Amino acid sequence: MHEYTALDEFETGDMDLEERQALRRVAGLSTELQDVSEVEYRQLRLERVVLVGVWTSGTVADAENSLLELKLLAETAGSEVLDGLIQRRQKPDPATYIGSGKALELRDVVESSGADTVICDGELTPGQLRQLEETVKVKVIDRTALILDIFAQHAKSREGKAQVELAQLSYLLPRLRGWGGNLSRQVGGRAAGGVGIGGRGPGETKIELDRRRIRERMSKLRRQIGGMSTSRDTMRHRRQSREVPAVAIAGYTNAGKSSLLNRITGAGVLVEDALFATLDPTVRRARTPEGRLFTIADTVGFVRHLPHQLVEAFRSTLEEVADADLILHVVDGSHPDPEGQLSAVREVFADIEGASDVREIVVINKADAADQEVIDRIARRERESIVVSARTGKGITELLALIERELPRLDHEVHLLVPYDRGDLISRAHKEGEVLSVNHVGDGTILHARVLPSLFQELERVGKPVERVA
Repeated sequence: MHEYTALDEFETGDMDLEERQALRRVAGLSTELQDVSEVEYRQLRLERVVLVGVWTSGTVADAENSLLELKLLAETAGSEVLDGLIQRRQKPDPATYIGSGKALELRDVVESSGADTVICDGELTPGQLRQLEETVKVKVIDRTALILDIFAQHAKSREGKAQVELAQLSYLLPRLRGWGGNLSRQVGGRAAGGVGIGGRGPGETKIELDRRRIRERMSKLRRQIGGMSTSRDTMRHRRQSREVPAVAIAGYTNAGKSSLLNRITGAGVLVEDALFATLDPTVRRARTPEGRLFTIADTVGFVRHLPHQLVEAFRSTLEEVADADLILHVVDGSHPDPEGQLSAVREVFADIEGASDVREIVVINKADAADQEVIDRIARRERESIVVSARTGKGITELLALIERELPRLDHEVHLLVPYDRGDLISRAHKEGEVLSVNHVGDGTILHARVLPSLFQELERVGKPVERVA
């Protein structure tokens, strides 16, 4: 039997995808939980689910698109979607999210379909979560918990895992509750209604102990993330000190950011038709058509109502966007609501200090699958935009040319004789600048190039103007 090597069957990144798909959840397994209040203490396991959303504003198409995205999120987490329901309300019910009568109807749908989980298209308060569970008699989670679960599945690096765990604990802390009345808050003495001797509680209860341990764990994770981000900060400062321009790819999840990075640089980053396939930032070197060096970073994807816990936890990662000289804002031209994608990403930009000030180019991706009318509509709305297809390569050459025009200009032009013992400066001019001509003579190399200020100063110090060379 022939044993295939990695080169036989896989391109770079494909083995990662194969490994991720090797074990898949089995649909239809029922949960053994008898008391649904135990759900916070168990890892989320989604099997057969019913989706429910509250339509408060916008058109019915907007509400259906939101629920369709929730369906994709649920399937990415490994569940089987059985049904989807939308409730028209001015605002979510403060008690049960959809109202007590609709909650009873939802229970009937759950019983008839055999579902064991309800996913709500919004972030539920602890009270809404508890009351809805008591009504429908199955596990209830919200959109935030679902996204956190997907991030937990896809995190690979130590920093990514720590960031996701921090976000999960931030979400869990206010929703923590005990397994029974014996874990409720207990005190003694006058605080216990004057019961006095014999009526005092045992001191710190189990739930209080859990809260304290969660806070301690969160503090430890913040210190770890701060320490792990030091290496990225060091590399970023090194790039900045060398004045290598930085480009960041940002955009909605599954818009094709990793595919675009692979097409530009050949990075071999994991590409998958799934939400949040890429969590760990990837930085690669690339060159413009005229040979100018720049770095390009692939960042975590965004989504509507991205949990604020994730924005906080991934803040060090998202700083790649704020520190860039140019942002390639990738949008899926084949999506039903590309304008909504653009707005959702820019909402996250507003939460990242400095990101809104960086120059932005809207890259309309998936042109091979998009409707031309939709592409034209986005192009009219976005002045700085370009149409590409990362899959076919259409528009990539034009995109690189646009990147070259938008990067910080090389304002210093030199025409100097550089001694042969300073060949390192000639090499830097090739890597970091734009070399117009090179001519080797007896005393050294005559360099004519456009370079950045720091290299210009070094060349001025060691080189001689060509006019003085005789």
